[in-house]
Amino acid sequence: MILKFFYRKVAAFFLFLLIVHNGFPQEINPPDSLTNKQKILRKSILLGTTGAYTAASLSYLNIIWYKPYKSTNFHFFNDNSEWCQMDKMGHTFTTYNTAREMYRAMNWAGFTHKQSLFYGEAYGVLYMTAIEIMDGFSTEWGFSWGDEVANVSGSALFTLQQYFWNEQRIHLKYSFHQSEYAKYRPSELGNTLGAQTIKDYNGQTYWLSVSLASFFKKETKFPKWIALAFGYGADQMVSGQSNVIVYPNGTTGVNSVANQSIIVGANGSQMSFSRYRQFYFSLDIDFTKIKTKSKFLQSVFSVFNGFKVPFPAIECNKNGFKAHGLYF
Repeated sequence: MILKFFYRKVAAFFLFLLIVHNGFPQEINPPDSLTNKQKILRKSILLGTTGAYTAASLSYLNIIWYKPYKSTNFHFFNDNSEWCQMDKMGHTFTTYNTAREMYRAMNWAGFTHKQSLFYGEAYGVLYMTAIEIMDGFSTEWGFSWGDEVANVSGSALFTLQQYFWNEQRIHLKYSFHQSEYAKYRPSELGNTLGAQTIKDYNGQTYWLSVSLASFFKKETKFPKWIALAFGYGADQMVSGQSNVIVYPNGTTGVNSVANQSIIVGANGSQMSFSRYRQFYFSLDIDFTKIKTKSKFLQSVFSVFNGFKVPFPAIECNKNGFKAHGLYF
């Protein structure tokens, strides 16, 4: 259930990302490079598109996600202990990239640097907050303060860097590899590869990708596109809670053993899982630091820069260290 409501938030974000990348060029324009007529036209296009998308997407979510369930008084829901906080990382990633794209779109429309920063950050937070409020009125979910903190954190990560450095030296990225756990609970973790990329947290890793040359002197000859990446993930999660029993008919119970989830097979067999956190160190590529005059390539690089490039990695978990020849 918890994955289901995060799934719709991420789906809404990727639709937004698709609209922005196909509708607005990715170059950064000085505001005084546009005439007043160009600014008025571009602002009208951007505000009209954003307004229409916001109204249509929230209405659509209300129809397909909320109407089938009963409404109730506004209430809160504490899910901070679930999924080893991987869902919170997903929220942070979503609002970081929403702020990044809105900043570029606002800049394209002729807004000033500070206006683009403010409106870009505000839109991502307010849009995700609107969904949280809708959750708060549903019997199936609730408003999560943990999600809201993650939303604000993602936008702040982009905005503070752009404000003080006028560039992104630390990027928040995502990578995915197919895990073995989805087959045990396909309804919860996804029964197709596409669904698993969003629903199976065991296969997801979130990265802070640090562009090293950005912290060196301007005259440095160190390649600006080389980055160090620090990742966070978790494994052996078959449910939100750490001590759940899953029965063959899909119902769940509470296991008395801490940090042990059990899946009961149709023949009575049992499989136990004990979740644990993973920390990674790897290399990465900052595509935004690759110089090109092609506006098409600028747009492509901007999209690619939301994803971690597969590289060798070192993993640290409760069992010690582990080397990966190529980690996705």
